[in-house]
Amino acid sequence: TAGLGNSGGGITYYVMPAVFDSLVHSSGLSADKAWRVAYIVPFIIIVVVALGMLLTCDDTPNGKWSDRAMPMAGGSSDSSIRGEIDTPSSVSIAKDINNINEKRPQVVSDVESQSDGTTYLDIAKSEFVVAPTTKEIIRVVISPQTFTLFTVYACSFGTELAVNSILGSYYEKNFPHLGQTEAGEWAAMFGLLNVLFRPLGGIVSDLIFKRTQSVWAKKIWLIFLGVAAGAHLIAIGVSNPKTEAT
Repeated sequence: TAGLGNSGGGITYYVMPAVFDSLVHSSGLSADKAWRVAYIVPFIIIVVVALGMLLTCDDTPNGKWSDRAMPMAGGSSDSSIRGEIDTPSSVSIAKDINNINEKRPQVVSDVESQSDGTTYLDIAKSEFVVAPTTKEIIRVVISPQTFTLFTVYACSFGTELAVNSILGSYYEKNFPHLGQTEAGEWAAMFGLLNVLFRPLGGIVSDLIFKRTQSVWAKKIWLIFLGVAAGAHLIAIGVSNPKTEAT
């Protein structure tokens, strides 16, 4: 579903020029007024979605925010988690040596592949949501793991937003014969690629992990995609092609 969410950048390039054209040609508004009135459409959509989330979504795994300190029905109170936040580098994994069958040596790969039948959802349902202290928040925010995640998103989703914001103008400038609406349709293709390629990237990543049992293999795949996409964008910018297919 993440790919469908990201496709909004492409859908916008289809919908907004169409709304603008309709206001100009069908409603008789001037261009300087039509583009302002067109924003009523995304406003309505955003408000409807926000109300839907407010009325139908749970605030926390335990339900309402006011009930966050109460264990779920059927949940185990001894599995609750104290309000102590550890950065990934300081997390230790306790092993119960009494359950180890010494006759059958365990093959341990990365943490991601280990499972004892308890899902993250099961754990979350029995948690108490405790507000972290300022010190704990700062420790997590300045951790290398947080910075790495920020960098990955800045280089991927951040780049996508930057490209989406300028792509329509790029097509209209480089190919004046397209006009505003058709330039928007060409730009929409970039955003709609998310529907296919974002899930595909995750599927390939899962297949790589299934074969190698190594999280590092997935990291290498992610780095490769980032470098390849960056090189492609630089090549397009330097060459400044004048053909629509490019």
